[in-house]
Amino acid sequence: MDLYSFIISNKEIFKALYAALIVLICLVIVLRSHKLFKLSSHPGIRYFRNAFFFFGLGFASRYFLKFFLDNSTLHPYSFIPIILFNFFVVMAGFFLLYSLIWKKVDNTNPRSSLFNTKISLFYLFALIIVMLDYLWNMYTLMFISQIIVFIFASSIGFANTRKKKNTTSNLFFVAMLLSLLAWVLNSLAVLFFEWNTVVIVNVYMLNTIFFLLFLYGVVKSTKN
Repeated sequence: MDLYSFIISNKEIFKALYAALIVLICLVIVLRSHKLFKLSSHPGIRYFRNAFFFFGLGFASRYFLKFFLDNSTLHPYSFIPIILFNFFVVMAGFFLLYSLIWKKVDNTNPRSSLFNTKISLFYLFALIIVMLDYLWNMYTLMFISQIIVFIFASSIGFANTRKKKNTTSNLFFVAMLLSLLAWVLNSLAVLFFEWNTVVIVNVYMLNTIFFLLFLYGVVKSTKN
C-alpha cells in the first residue's frame, strides 16, 4: 500500500490530525508574533498575527465545529462551519497581504488592527465573496480571490528577498509560493477534477509545509 492509499483509507483520522496540527501551529504563531509586536511595536506584525488568528479559527471551524454539529441534534446547521471556514480563510489571506503592504496603504497606527476603517473593507469583501459562493453553491470567488492575493504576496515576497537577502525573507517567500500552488491545485481539484482525493492530499501537504515554514520563521525571530 503506497502513502496516498494509506492516507485515503484513513482519511478521517488524518483530517483530524491535520486540523489539530494547523490549529496548534497557528496558536504558537499568534502568541509568538504578539510577543514580537510587544517588543517592536511594528504595525505589520499585528496584521501578520491576525492572519494566523483567522487561519486558526477557520481550521477549527471547518473540522472540529463541523464534527460536533454532524454528530449532534444540530446537524441541520452543519453547513455553517463551511461558511465560517471560507470567511476566516479569505480574511486570513487579506490580513497576510495587508501585513506586507500596510505602509503603502496607511502609514498610521490605528488603535485596533482587527477593527478599523481599512480592515472593515476586507470584512465586507470577504462577506460578499463567501455569501455569493454559498448562494451560487460554488467556491470560485474564494479561489480567485486567494490566488490573486497570493500572487501579489509572492511578488512582494520575492522583492523582499532581493532587498533583505536573509533566511527569514527567503522562507516567507517560499511559503507564499507554496500557498499559491496549494490554492491553484485546490481550485483545480474542486472545479475540474471533482474533489480528486490525491490532489487534495497534495494540497494538505503543501498547506502543512506553508504553516511549518511560517512557524519556523516566527520561532527563529523570537527565540531570544
